[in-house]
This record gives sequence, structure tokens and C-alpha cells, in this order.
Amino acid sequence: VSARSKGRASPVRILVDADSCPVKDEVYRVAKRCELDVVLVSERWQRVPSEPWIELIVVENEGRLDAADDRIVQEAGPAEIVVTEDILLAARCLELGASVLSPRGRVFTEETIGEAIATRTLMAELRESGEITGGPAQFEKRDRSTFLQRLDEIIQKTRLRRD
Repeated sequence: VSARSKGRASPVRILVDADSCPVKDEVYRVAKRCELDVVLVSERWQRVPSEPWIELIVVENEGRLDAADDRIVQEAGPAEIVVTEDILLAARCLELGASVLSPRGRVFTEETIGEAIATRTLMAELRESGEITGGPAQFEKRDRSTFLQRLDEIIQKTRLRRD
């Protein structure tokens, strides 16, 4: 329990799938302004600001591919906002009532997650057959801006749900 959340029941937190997240600095700025706790979950140690409201959890993967994802799911619930690009992790967190946002500002919802999983599966099959080469589009300034806008919206909605 951080200094911010003492005395509050189940404060709103931002959980970050931190291994390849390009918007950690943005998360810190918004969390500081909104007085939210941040929990970064990673499979390796990372340098994070030394603040009582920021926690880094380093997960030993012990041969399991999804150890960090499993830990995020353990932490997730209706008072959490999860930041991840991982669609399957997003689906697991949505089942627990968490709000989920990608670093590019894509909001995952119960209504949109099925299509996102289907698209992910199709793209994986096309890559396996050699049809598609290359990865995702380069992360741009516009993506950062969209992320910040959507994060503010989700924070407000999460707080309204809790009041």
C-alpha cells in the first residue's frame, strides 16, 4: 500500500505491462497529476522513478512464457487500469472488470475484444504461411497523444464507477 492509498479502500491503480511499454513516462506524469498508484510488472529489472506511488514487480518467468501476464491478472480488478499491447492479456483483464488501454490509445472493451482476438489469430496464421512480413507500424507522436487522451478518459470513468 503506497502513501497515496492509505486510508482509501481499493484505490484506482494503473498496472503496466512494462517490458516493452513505450509510454511509461506518460503514465508517470498522468499518475502524479491524478494522484494514482502505478504498478509496473516486468520479467526483468528496470530503472523507475523513486516515488512511493510507483512499484516495480519483477516476475521470475521460471520457464513460463506468460509469468508477467499472470501477475498482472492477479493484480487486476475493477479499480485497475491496465496498459498493455497484449490482446490475450487484455481479454483476461477485462473478464476481471479492469479497464484496458494499449500504448497506442486503443481502448479494449467487452464489445471489441472478440474482434481484436480474431484479427490477432488471422494475422498470426498469415505470418506463419509467409503471407505477411514486417511488424507493427512504428510508434509515433500521434500514438502518444492518443494514449494520453484515452488514459484521461478511462481514469475519469473508473473514478465515476467507484464513487
